[in-house]
Amino acid sequence: MQSDGTARSLTPLEVADTLQFPSQNNYEQAERQFVEFLDTDDLDAKLEQQPALTQSFDSALEAALVAAYKGENSPEAHLFLQRVLYRINRLKLFWYDDLNRYKNERAEYLRRVRNRVEAEWQSWESAQLDIEGYQNSDVKDALTRRAGEDLDPPASETGRFFRDEAREAAYRRLLEIFSLDGLVEASQLCRTMGGASNRIHEMLTRVLVEEYGGGRLHRKHSSYFKVMLDDLKMNAAPEGYFDRTPWEVLASINLSFLLSERKLYFLRYIGGLMYTEVSVPAGFSHYREAAARLGLSKEAMAYWDLHIKEDEKHGQWMLNDVALPLADQYKKDAWQLLLGYDQQRFMSDRAATAIMREAKQADSQAAA
Repeated sequence: MQSDGTARSLTPLEVADTLQFPSQNNYEQAERQFVEFLDTDDLDAKLEQQPALTQSFDSALEAALVAAYKGENSPEAHLFLQRVLYRINRLKLFWYDDLNRYKNERAEYLRRVRNRVEAEWQSWESAQLDIEGYQNSDVKDALTRRAGEDLDPPASETGRFFRDEAREAAYRRLLEIFSLDGLVEASQLCRTMGGASNRIHEMLTRVLVEEYGGGRLHRKHSSYFKVMLDDLKMNAAPEGYFDRTPWEVLASINLSFLLSERKLYFLRYIGGLMYTEVSVPAGFSHYREAAARLGLSKEAMAYWDLHIKEDEKHGQWMLNDVALPLADQYKKDAWQLLLGYDQQRFMSDRAATAIMREAKQADSQAAA
């Protein structure tokens, strides 16, 4: 940071120097320093007095951005950046924990770090998609076709692994990774619900109310996930397995935060949510079959059963009563629905592959 508190771009020579030292240990050290920033009383005022406090972290951040998005595609850099971004984003939700954890939720420094990471990350993600193609598409037809394809697709490699091969260690690792999002399910949707009411808003509200169990805690979808963890005597505390979460999964969660935070991206968010609701029944059926094959209890598979039953309906709601009406209302920008759908599909597939990788490793370790 410069003396006025604004971020200073590193010179090419400085970037080259920093790239000589980043490693997993260096990123872990930088993240520990960032956590200290989050816990600092009045962070912005502190940095105004001592701007050099963030110099080491800022250097690691810049090095990671280069290592992740400028050609190296470093997994360690991806993980560091997505963990930092998640630590900022989770302050937008309330966890019924110590109120002091939120004392810097509006800190200018955190906003700048978030924006810096998101700008490079989203540019990198967008480069993997055909933006011009979406702009020239028949959006309503494309969404309808995708919904049909993704409702009952052929089993993916990940699906076949869990359905046919995964042992209990792999299944447990699946739950560990899923828990970061599963225990606060639908929280990002809540953040899109304020504002004017209309028929589209009505349907989104119905989806939200069902996700939240009609206001009954034991029927909230996240409560079903907790039951699965409890039945297997696993840690059911929110974020209890944060350190198990691959960067690919964190990226999908952070994308949901980004799109639900900015009303400019509302159509992209809806497209992504539609993909999630449409694809979940087929995807979760393999996890459910894994639980049944392993002889786990009904409670240990209840979350999958619930979603297989309800999300096929939610997917049709999202297509017919939300996405297609929005495409009619926002004809010029409707292509963003398709962008959101395909980006979520791409990132979900990437996350599923990462989960399979971690699950296979868990099985190998258990067998050793």
